[in-house]
Amino acid sequence: SDGPQASTLRSWHIVAAGAVVAVLLQLWGLYRVTGPPQPAWFPYADKLAHTIGFALPVILILLAAALRRPLGSQRPGLRTTALVVGVFAAHAVASELIQHVWYQNRTGDLLDVVADWIGIAAGVVLVRVIVLHASNSADRRLAAS
Repeated sequence: SDGPQASTLRSWHIVAAGAVVAVLLQLWGLYRVTGPPQPAWFPYADKLAHTIGFALPVILILLAAALRRPLGSQRPGLRTTALVVGVFAAHAVASELIQHVWYQNRTGDLLDVVADWIGIAAGVVLVRVIVLHASNSADRRLAAS
């Protein structure tokens, strides 16, 4: 029978695969030759796409990192979190510079960087909430048994 360790290992693989897909979708969105649909679906749709496009990979990468840790300490480490935040924050700036300098039909936008950074921060906060909720649920199950 599968124990908690085997279940966590499977979960880690699923979340890690989701993180890979999220990063690939993010790269496609940022570096495709054509920009967002024109006209926009609704006001600030582009900014919402940037926020979600950075939040989702950050959430999935940090959750995958948390699930790889031993049971009982399942939260992403501070160094891992700092690395993920640093890489994605730098990528937010680099992607807008690349769009501005090398793409003929696209321009860099400082507000896109801000939206990206908001997504990164929201991703970190959501992971903390998810991990705290999961930890509290596990503690209640242990207390009940």
